[in-house]
Amino acid sequence: MAVYEQIKAAYRTTGNSASFYDKMMLCSGFPGKAICRVVWNMGEKENKQYLERALSGIPRDFSGRLLEVPVGTGVLTMPLYQGLPDADITCLDYSEDMMGNAQKRAASLGIQNVHFQQGDVGALPYPDESFDIVLSLNGFHAFPDKEAAYRETYRVLKKGGTFCGCFYVQQCCKRTDWFIRHLYQPKGFFTPPYETISSLQKRLKAMYKTAEASNVEGIAIFKCIK
Repeated sequence: MAVYEQIKAAYRTTGNSASFYDKMMLCSGFPGKAICRVVWNMGEKENKQYLERALSGIPRDFSGRLLEVPVGTGVLTMPLYQGLPDADITCLDYSEDMMGNAQKRAASLGIQNVHFQQGDVGALPYPDESFDIVLSLNGFHAFPDKEAAYRETYRVLKKGGTFCGCFYVQQCCKRTDWFIRHLYQPKGFFTPPYETISSLQKRLKAMYKTAEASNVEGIAIFKCIK
């Protein structure tokens, strides 16, 4: 089963308990599809495309150590982790409420190899080179100290390890930029400054041995090797 279909299948088991946030992440249900189209200029096809690419840095048979930051509600990753029983997975989030939803989802799927910790991406509580993969989905546009987040995710990644994920970048979709500036940012959901796709490519290539970054509308997808 492809990653996106695996996520959608697990999502359907949550039924009416699925949050508006979850529906938006998966472009599911009327409100989720409406937000994806109006704000992000995406339909289900584009949503699937960027999520599959953002998660492509995680091998299907992965058995090493993985850090996900932030974990959010876990809607995008718990179904994937269900198929990685030999991996040692740590999920960190600053929001205990969001992380609580991820913990409930992990329990409902019978996942036992995922550990949860409340913490700050700008000061990760792990030794240098602790993880084989660092995954960050839709987090960097919200981090208040992005420079610290870049340094810390790099620091805890092992040499030869993979840093992958996605987040909002400006100047790729005018519609999205408008909503970020006039709605998401004033409400505190997103925090400037924001990368452009070209600034992100330049930054990652300067930090990592290899780095790829592209975009689907206003979402950048990246995969780097340290």
